[in-house]
Formats: sequence, C-alpha cells, structure tokens
Amino acid sequence: MSAASEDMGANPTKRPARKNRFAVKRGVIPPSSQVLLFNSDQWEKLVEVACLNRPLGGGGRYAFVKQLGGAGDGGRDVEARLVPTLLKGQWDLYQGKHYDHALAPTDVFKELVKFFKHLAAKTYPEPRYYHLCAPRGAGNDLHNLLTKPDEFKQRLLDDWKSGKTGLKGRAAELTPDLEKLIEAFDFRNIIECQTRDILKWHALDRAAHFALFGFEGERGDDPLTPATPTAHEQIYIDELLKVYAEVSSKSLTLSELMASDSCGEHFQSQRTLFYCAEGLRIFSRDTYGEAEFDALLDMVLTGVGPKVKSPRHKTGLDRLEAGTNGAEQLIVNDSLLAPKLRPGDLPGSCHHLVNKKRLKWVK
Repeated sequence: MSAASEDMGANPTKRPARKNRFAVKRGVIPPSSQVLLFNSDQWEKLVEVACLNRPLGGGGRYAFVKQLGGAGDGGRDVEARLVPTLLKGQWDLYQGKHYDHALAPTDVFKELVKFFKHLAAKTYPEPRYYHLCAPRGAGNDLHNLLTKPDEFKQRLLDDWKSGKTGLKGRAAELTPDLEKLIEAFDFRNIIECQTRDILKWHALDRAAHFALFGFEGERGDDPLTPATPTAHEQIYIDELLKVYAEVSSKSLTLSELMASDSCGEHFQSQRTLFYCAEGLRIFSRDTYGEAEFDALLDMVLTGVGPKVKSPRHKTGLDRLEAGTNGAEQLIVNDSLLAPKLRPGDLPGSCHHLVNKKRLKWVK
C-alpha cells in the first residue's frame, strides 16, 4: 500500500518514506562499461545525443547539433553550434574515437592533420573548442600534452615534418601556409571530453538513457495526503465543492464539507486518489520528465471523456463516478508509466485533469 493511501494521521514512527530512485535491471552492466562494447557509429550517436542535452552557460543549449561521422565529415564527427549559423568561434567540434585503447598522441595527430587541412581549405570556420571523445579516455602521454599546449603544438609539427602522423603522400604534406595556420591556433582549445561527462549529459534525456542502458525507475512512496488542503489542490477541490453542493442542496464551505458526516469521508477519499496520482506525477518527473505524466493524462481524458459527457448523467456526482470508475478500467500499456501504476493512480488522474481545467463534473 502506498503512503498516500494510508489513513491520515498515521503513526509518524513508521518506516521512513521510500524515495524515487534509479535502479539497474538485473544483469545490466554500468553505462561506462557498456560503451566499451559500442561500435564507432553508436559511440558518435551517443555523443550527439549528449550534446543535444548538454547545458551551456546561462542555462542554454546548443542551437544546432548534428552527427556527421563517416566519409566526407571533414574531421567532424559531431558539429554543435552555439548559434544557428556556422560561424568562427561559435561552434564546437566533437571528434569521437572508439578504440580498444586509451588515446595516444599518434591517434590524435592524424585527425588534427585532417582538421587543419580543412581549416585551410575553409571547409568550415575555426571552432571554439575541439573536443576529443573516447570511451577509454586520453592515455598518460596525451593527457600530459593537453596540459602543455605549446609543447603539444610543437610535437604535432615535429611529427608531421618527420612523417610520424600515420598519413602518407599528399595527405601528409605540410605547407608553409598550413604551418602558419597551426602556429596561430590556440592549442588550449583542444580538450578531452571525459566519458563520465558525456554520460551525464546523455542521462538528461532520461527516457533515451534508460532505454539505451537498461535502467528503470523504482517508484517510492506516494506523498501523504495533508490534513488541510493546499493551494495546489484548489481547482479540483472547488469543483468537488460544487458536486457536494448539488448533493446537499446547499452551498458548503471547505470547513463544513470536511466536517460533514454525509460527504466528508467521500471528499477525503477523493483527495487520497489525487495524492496517489501525485505520487505517479513525481515519479514521472524524476524518471522520465513531466511530459510522460502529461501524456498519460491525455490517454485518461480520451478514455473517460465520453463517459463523463454522457447525457444520461444528471448530476456532478454521476459524472465524477463515471470518470473515476471508467479510469479504473482503462488499459494504458502504451505509457512508460504503465508498469508502475498503483490502485488509485488512474482515478486520481481524473482529479489532476480537473485541476488542469480539462475536465468538469458540474455543468
């Protein structure tokens, strides 16, 4: 039984309420290990989704993100723009390298040769940052070079001149103009993008992250129904007051309703249903985002709307019971929340629809 379905005024010494949390399905290995088994395209796609979610300064996001990996990508596996147009210093280049070893300087130098050749050819303008993304990260030699930009630059030039970049023929040619371009480039802008950060950004799209890596949300206890209604409940409670005014043939204040022998218990049971669904809403928010609960409300409204609006119903209580009873019978397997539903969730969602002014009991 959920906490919200317990009687109000329950013993406060009971076990602490269980919170929503993330759980890993049995047998699923952590994402940091799973990515080691990806192929190059899967890794680049992960980086693309991570960039789509990545928070930037001021709470913003990239204006444009696209995976370009493959022939003709110009050394850009993922292009992430700060503004819609591709402008100098207004975009970030993400280079995904999925190897069976940590990145060494020789792994990176041949990519940088291509990068500088494309800069010289004006395939694209100079990026703000050049991100190196590898699931096993940068090895010690490359890590040390990344902390010493001038040494990094000189070693690239030395290896290029001595033919140690791994490229042959015209692809390995270093012209004076290219050397001048490299000398002017700030190597502090070549940085390692660590796997833990990529996974953290990817996880901001919870549904995609859980689906890819086998996570699932574990629903905690629903919130207890407060003894006194809160401002958050105002709209659906006002609608219930109209229902009970019809039943009693007189207007009731909230205090009178809560003390009423004929309607008080029914009113409190409807509030309990509301808080059952509130627990589901919080679980959705913590696990998949608010949109998933809103999508469930759409399904419930589609299912119960015709029942509530039937002309055979003469009173608000008839419509309320048609809605909540109809909700109990609904099958919502298309919802990601379906496996986590508890008794009271779907009937309670009717009160959430009323609270959003999408459903009414009294005409």
